[in-house]
Amino acid sequence: MQLLSLFMTKFLFVMAALLPIMNPPGLVPIFISMTARNTPQQRRFLARRIALYCALLLVGSMYVGGYVLSFFGVSLPVVQMSGGLLITFAAWRMLNDTPAESSQTSAEPTRADNSAELKQRAFYPLTFPLTVGPGSISVAITIGATLTGSGKGIVRYAVAPLAGSAAVLASSVLVYLCYAHADKLLRYLGPTGSIVFLRLSAFILLCLGVQIMWDGFGELASQWLHENAALLH
Repeated sequence: MQLLSLFMTKFLFVMAALLPIMNPPGLVPIFISMTARNTPQQRRFLARRIALYCALLLVGSMYVGGYVLSFFGVSLPVVQMSGGLLITFAAWRMLNDTPAESSQTSAEPTRADNSAELKQRAFYPLTFPLTVGPGSISVAITIGATLTGSGKGIVRYAVAPLAGSAAVLASSVLVYLCYAHADKLLRYLGPTGSIVFLRLSAFILLCLGVQIMWDGFGELASQWLHENAALLH
């Protein structure tokens, strides 16, 4: 009973840390915008792939991400700046699409009409950096360090990893449910509403990318000032 209580505590801890930063319902408009040229069947295929890639990327970040960054000498602020730049670039392309391109119907030829190309798009940019971005990866790495450093014996090596993995799986299922039913929102909006909605979503995504880059820059600047404080006095 005590182990079950610990499992639920750690499960809820990971869910509470990941879901606000991932925000799957809030990403639905952006997902629609970036898949406006795909059919409903292709969107559901993408939703399944994105959920799978999210689970793999988050679990990997949680348990080996810190070691990988240390091996290559890469800091989390640099990851934030790079990911923010990718998001900004994707949003800028969305903003500069012509209305005819953005409102292309699903009956017309799509840009990604084969399984291999869809799988590629499912990872970049739809999984990374859109769904699992620099913020989510940073949180996952921090969570992994917290889980592996908590408790001893079976709690440290079994309960904590299982709880973390279960929380990631639950988050990925929520991502799938939100993305797989995105078409319903598109039908409610209609053609004109869809164009307005997609443009606003692209602008919000652009702002998020700039904000992530700014946060990374702020962390780097803070580290530099701390390390060179003696030289500035």
